[in-house]
Amino acid sequence: MTDAPAPTPSYSYLGPAGTFTEAALKQVPEARGTNWRPVNNVGEALADVVAGRSVAAMIAIENSVDGGVSATQDALATVPGLRIIGEYLVPVNFVLVARRGTALAEVRVVNAHPVAYGQSRGWLERHLPAHGHIPATSNVQAAASLFEEGDRADAAVAPPGIVELLDVDVLARDIGDNPNAVTRFVLVGRSRELPAPTGADKTSVIVELPDDEPGALLAMLEQFSTRGVNLSLIQSRPIGDALGRYRFVIDLEGHVRDERVADALLGLRRFSPNVIFLGSYPRADRREIQYHSKYDDGVFVEARDWLRGILSGEPEG
Repeated sequence: MTDAPAPTPSYSYLGPAGTFTEAALKQVPEARGTNWRPVNNVGEALADVVAGRSVAAMIAIENSVDGGVSATQDALATVPGLRIIGEYLVPVNFVLVARRGTALAEVRVVNAHPVAYGQSRGWLERHLPAHGHIPATSNVQAAASLFEEGDRADAAVAPPGIVELLDVDVLARDIGDNPNAVTRFVLVGRSRELPAPTGADKTSVIVELPDDEPGALLAMLEQFSTRGVNLSLIQSRPIGDALGRYRFVIDLEGHVRDERVADALLGLRRFSPNVIFLGSYPRADRREIQYHSKYDDGVFVEARDWLRGILSGEPEG
């Protein structure tokens, strides 16, 4: 009797097919040839990971126009045992599509995901000043809804690849207000294994302030500045248990195995009642981290050796 083949791994992503999240998942070599599970929201994607239905989930965490994605940040703060194992960048632009035969002048109501609507609102107000907006659950669903019975929209804001999925007319291209818009996605799993440092890494943590008092935020930031660690993102989110209580979502440059980063995290842990380590992983842009030589690993190692010698009574020399 032969052993049954191992089940094919699954990856979860915000569906349906054709979303920007799927475009991010296509960048993951390990995901090729696996099962992809389209889900409706971040909570469902992470629930798949926690339950073991998926080995990892691709979720949006930051947009160059709108900033951090609060639903993702809050989920990472409250769902235990998760780790970011990679990040991926997807350029974001939109097209305006409609059912075949619809002219731009006939458009009165537009389906659009709220984020997509916010990023194309300037174009819509210039070209369709009297339009109405119906929110959609995803960029692809905005276009798919045009074919649902009872849908009141005449057009939809959608990703450019929608023409490969639906029989629609493209009324306008490149309608995003910012041509440089990019969304940052992270692949989230449960693996505790840290990837080796590459010199072009990022570390993500979530930190609570110990007290609501003057200087608390400054004291937290000093844990990084005094060790030469640059922050690429810091965003506050309410903890929810009382007014004035916040946690901070932080991305910092470097790997936890870098001495300066490790020392900063130790200081942070002494300072804060709750530090959630989300992972160290290669930067999507592979840009090498630059820092002053006084924060080289050897400087921290030498300082520890000096103190160890003092404590052990070794003669100075």
